[in-house]
Amino acid sequence: MTFRSTPESPIDAISRGVPLFQRVAIIGLGLIGGSVGLACRARRLAKEVRGADHDPGHRAQAIALGCVGEAFEDSAAAIDGADLVVLAIPVGEIPRVIQGIAAHLPPGAVVTDVGSVKGSIAATMERLLPGGKAVPGHPIAGRELSGPMAASAELFVGAKCILTPIPTTDPVALERVRGLWTAIGADVLEMSPERHDEIFAAVSHLPHIVAYALMGTIVDLSEDGQDLHEFAAGGLKDFTRVAMSHPLMWRDICLANRQQILEMIRRFQSALSRLMSMISAEDGEGLYRQFARARTVREAVGRVKGAGNRTRSDE
Repeated sequence: MTFRSTPESPIDAISRGVPLFQRVAIIGLGLIGGSVGLACRARRLAKEVRGADHDPGHRAQAIALGCVGEAFEDSAAAIDGADLVVLAIPVGEIPRVIQGIAAHLPPGAVVTDVGSVKGSIAATMERLLPGGKAVPGHPIAGRELSGPMAASAELFVGAKCILTPIPTTDPVALERVRGLWTAIGADVLEMSPERHDEIFAAVSHLPHIVAYALMGTIVDLSEDGQDLHEFAAGGLKDFTRVAMSHPLMWRDICLANRQQILEMIRRFQSALSRLMSMISAEDGEGLYRQFARARTVREAVGRVKGAGNRTRSDE
């Protein structure tokens, strides 16, 4: 009788003290990339963690804070010998970076990302990264602050991380990336890139756009010479907190998930129009029903673990 051993899962290997990866290369040493590096090093998930960033300040800070052991300006140099490459850069830069590193990837290296738009990134990975080692991903974690100085090894603990494998993704590569996020504290889910973008257009992208639009309205109202900031109470500050996120990041997100975001904006405009009609008609009962329904839904959102505590500023 022949017995075949069952391949050891990444989590089982980690529990035995075996590093999940030999060399992790993180492209982009901001909040998310820096936190991935800190988490990997704190939990000894890799023998070596190195990074790349075009900002010399970020490179110096990432080394000083222990996010990475080495940092390079050139991404191709950073990925030399890596068996995992994490793309922690704005979604608008990911296709260009993939194109630049594709020819330099070591054989068998797994490539994943942290972008909050998956459709365009998944398509780019499928086109430029043959061999099944591409695993698109999106950790839902962050804070208003950005840069490696804001990084934390515990940033992903209790957060969700969504993986959106493409048709060519190798199951072993998928499990290794799943093992990474699980080991640093995230709750890992899987869905298609299309479903991901539909969901996040509603629950993340639209709220940011609304917050930016509201702040723009207040700026326009201030143009008569009166500064309205001094009158801002907690409601405005809480509602527009996400408008402190990096404008470059959100420009790229809007362009990358354009169709889904436009659909959400149309739906939001329709909801605003209904409220406008109720206010115009002095329909107090209708307003009450709408507000009560919204309150119930919002209370349910607040009961979700971690809700209200995470804001992506470094997507």
